[in-house]
Amino acid sequence: MKHKIAIFASGHGTNFQAIAEAVRSGEIPATVELMVCDQPGAAVMDLARENGVEAMLIVRKDYPTKSAFEEEIAEACRKRGVEYIFLAGYMRILGKTLLEAYPHRIVNLHPALLPSFTGLDAIGQAFRKGVKITGVTVHYVDEGMDTGPIIAQAAVPILDGDSIDSLTERVHAAEHILYPKTIAKILGN
Repeated sequence: MKHKIAIFASGHGTNFQAIAEAVRSGEIPATVELMVCDQPGAAVMDLARENGVEAMLIVRKDYPTKSAFEEEIAEACRKRGVEYIFLAGYMRILGKTLLEAYPHRIVNLHPALLPSFTGLDAIGQAFRKGVKITGVTVHYVDEGMDTGPIIAQAAVPILDGDSIDSLTERVHAAEHILYPKTIAKILGN
């Protein structure tokens, strides 16, 4: 059985692309019904079009409240029969409206081993702190910032001589492996 999913992204879209490829190959038993983006000009908009996925650009400042903004998104997802939402570099904290519309069916990818290094610039935080191991975490989304129940993690060593760029590249490579595999497990493949 194929599930209907939505992917939310705000930036370059490399994790969107990894998920789309895993869907196309059959690794993930799903169809991507919608890609939601909150940033005009984000590269992920072009990637969605290239992958034949409907893209919805929605800007928070165009709505009087966060709830109205999220209700528009939730309605777009409901119209398309979306069952699960996967955040792939979506740089916005979700509120009550979306969380209640999709309870325990919104999943996020974070570039650190939670509970360490929550929030923005997690790779930079780990690098500057001097830890020897960082990684990636897939977790359910709750009201907090990167505080939901952990589903899966993968470690990424910080090597002697690493730069922030070389570390970022390895963390992204780990994301592109872990997230599609974890989505496939969540959806029952």
